[in-house]
Amino acid sequence: MILAIARRLRRDRRGATLAEFSLTLPLWLTLIFAVLNLGRFYWARSGLQNGLGEAARTATLWPARDDATIQASFNNRLFGMTASEAPTMTITPGAANGRAFVDLTVTYDPEFFLLFVPVQPVTLTYTRRAWRPGA
Repeated sequence: MILAIARRLRRDRRGATLAEFSLTLPLWLTLIFAVLNLGRFYWARSGLQNGLGEAARTATLWPARDDATIQASFNNRLFGMTASEAPTMTITPGAANGRAFVDLTVTYDPEFFLLFVPVQPVTLTYTRRAWRPGA
């Protein structure tokens, strides 16, 4: 009798799908969150480069724009990031070969959220040189 019960339980496949699903669910959720965060990262990176390009364009316009106007044009063209992730832009004036320029440097620290995997912070830094209009 015990042998017959053991034989019957060995052939019973009910619940196998649920057991396999519960074993693979954490892996799939982590993978989905990783893909979503990677997409969000590249979206924010594109927004950051868009804002930096607009700030560089504003810095080259005649008559010469002040730093506050350049910063405002940068902030107006950003997209893809939350308020807590707001990047900082530094404007460094300089001159080379008798021409004035500004170096625009942006530092961005995006936040990553994965379920079970700790993610090291990534810092992006972009610099663009914009030549100021001459007199």
